Amino acid sequence: MKRSLALLEIVRMALTILIALLIGYIFLLFSTKDVGEAFKWFLYGPLSNQRRFVEFLNNSVPLMMTGLALSLVFQAKVFNIGAEGCLFFGGFGAMLMALKFPQVSFLHLVVTLLSAALFGAAWAFVPAILKARWKASELVSSLMMNYIAYLLVLFLVNNYFRDKSAGALVSYRFPQTAWLATLTRYRLNSGFFIALSVAVLIGFLLYFTKYGYQIRVVGANKKFGFYTGINVVLTTFWVQLLAGALAGLAGGIELTAMYRRFVWQSLPGYGFDGIIVAILARNNPFLVIPSALFIAYLRVGANIMSRITGLAPEVVIVIQSVMILLVTAEALLERFKKRIVEREAMKGE
Repeated sequence: MKRSLALLEIVRMALTILIALLIGYIFLLFSTKDVGEAFKWFLYGPLSNQRRFVEFLNNSVPLMMTGLALSLVFQAKVFNIGAEGCLFFGGFGAMLMALKFPQVSFLHLVVTLLSAALFGAAWAFVPAILKARWKASELVSSLMMNYIAYLLVLFLVNNYFRDKSAGALVSYRFPQTAWLATLTRYRLNSGFFIALSVAVLIGFLLYFTKYGYQIRVVGANKKFGFYTGINVVLTTFWVQLLAGALAGLAGGIELTAMYRRFVWQSLPGYGFDGIIVAILARNNPFLVIPSALFIAYLRVGANIMSRITGLAPEVVIVIQSVMILLVTAEALLERFKKRIVEREAMKGE
C-alpha cells in the first residue's frame, strides 16, 4: 500500500512538472522566433558544461538550507516565515567573527559558521518568544523581523565595516582562515555537501527521534499533543530557534564560500524561496534535497536561456514563476483536499 501511494505521488509530481514545462513552452512561442533553441537551452543549459553544472549546484545550497528551516517549522504548523531575516542576520554574524576572531586555521572557520547559526537563532528568538509568551502571530512578527534585520545590518555594515577601497558597498574582505573551501576550478561550493549532511540529520531528527515525534504530533494536533504530555509551547519555541539557526548557517555558508565578504545590499530572497522548496517537499527534509535542486535547475536554466538567446529578463522571470506556481499549487491543493476529507470524516463521526 505504501509503495503504491509513493509511486502515485511520483507520477502526480511528474505530470505536474510536465504540464508546467508545456505551459513554459507555449509562453515561449509568443516570446521568441526560435522557440526550439530557447527551450533546448532552458532544459539542457545547466548540464551543457562543467561551469554551468557547478553554477546549478551552488544555487541550490541556500535554497536547501532555508527549505530545511521552513520545513521544520511548517511540520509543527508554525507559520514563521522569518528565514530571510535569519539568513541576513546570520551572514552579519559570520562577517563579524570572520573579521574580529583570531586567524587560527580551521578554528576560525568553525567559529564563523557557528556564529552565523547563533545569530540566526537569536533573530528567530523574537517571534518565537512573542508567540510563546503572548501568543502573538508569528507570521506577522517574523515578516517584520525580516525588514528590521535588513535595515539594521545595512546600517552597521555600511557605517562600521565598509571597505572604502572597494568599488561597491561591501564589507572588508574575510581573511583566508575564514574561507569555506571551494572545489574544482569552477568553484563548487563545499557548502553543498554540508547542506546535504544537514538535510539527512534533520530528517533523522524529525522521523527517528523523540523530539522529532513531538514536533510532528504538535503539528498534526496540538490538543492531542497537550493531553499526551507534550509541552506544546516549548516544542514550538525550540523548533523556531532551530529553524533560525539553519537559516543563519545558510547565510554564513554563502558568504564564506562564494563572496568572502558581506556583499548584500538588498534581501537576497533565499528565505522566501525556501517557502517554495518546503511546500514542494511536503515539509519532508529528505525531499528538500531534490526540491531545492529542481528549483535551482529551473532558475539556472532560465538564466542560461536568457544569456544565449537574448530573451528579456522579464520573460525569464514570468516562465520561472508560472512553473514554480504550478508545482507548488499542486502541493497546496493536496493539503487543501486532505483538510476537506478530515472535516467530512469529523462530520460523519
